[in-house]
Amino acid sequence: MANYAKNKGVTNTIIRADVSAKGEVELIGSMKKNAKNPIVEVNYQDNKNANYNEDAKWMKNIVVALQKKYGIKKFNVVGHSMGNMSIMFYLLNYGGDKNLPQIQKQVDIAGHFNGILGMDDKLGESKLEKNGKPNIFRQSYKKLLAIRDSYPKNQIDVLNIYDDIGDKSDGRVSNNSSKSLKYLLNSCEKSYQELKISGKYGQHSKLHESKAVDKALISFLWAK
Repeated sequence: MANYAKNKGVTNTIIRADVSAKGEVELIGSMKKNAKNPIVEVNYQDNKNANYNEDAKWMKNIVVALQKKYGIKKFNVVGHSMGNMSIMFYLLNYGGDKNLPQIQKQVDIAGHFNGILGMDDKLGESKLEKNGKPNIFRQSYKKLLAIRDSYPKNQIDVLNIYDDIGDKSDGRVSNNSSKSLKYLLNSCEKSYQELKISGKYGQHSKLHESKAVDKALISFLWAK
């Protein structure tokens, strides 16, 4: 996704933030002062850590490292699958901290906000009411309900991307689990929109290889 943006001339700078299993951040590459829409790829070396509060702390460590080294004051964030939980728990735990750089735009791709199929969710089990409220609250979803108190009010534009392979899921996450984000935010966001993807690269693990997703990101993040 980052290379697609670079190839389209949207950015001229891609660096990487490696985070050790102890939460130590190493910034690889450099960002010049006049960098055009610089992108920071996030690499958790322990990328299967299901302790979302710890994942959120790692994200904070990256943000603080970028703040100290480059003086960033605001940023956009893009997450796929478990990356979305890092973002949401970051906003739950640190969203109200005005000393940190502030998120302007948030892209969630294949988010399992209210359960994962085969783990704590079954196909067709989760339903949404007209206001988007799920009929079942999974454990992580219950914890995230408190995000309404810390989510920056009327600040963040949100794009929620999910896929339907034909059974109202992307093969790993039900569409209703992904779409339950809207009820979580409870209109705290500045704007909210959903995008459904289908086709060859529609399945859960392939969404970040989808050109439709790439184009949507460029349009949403940089209005190109």
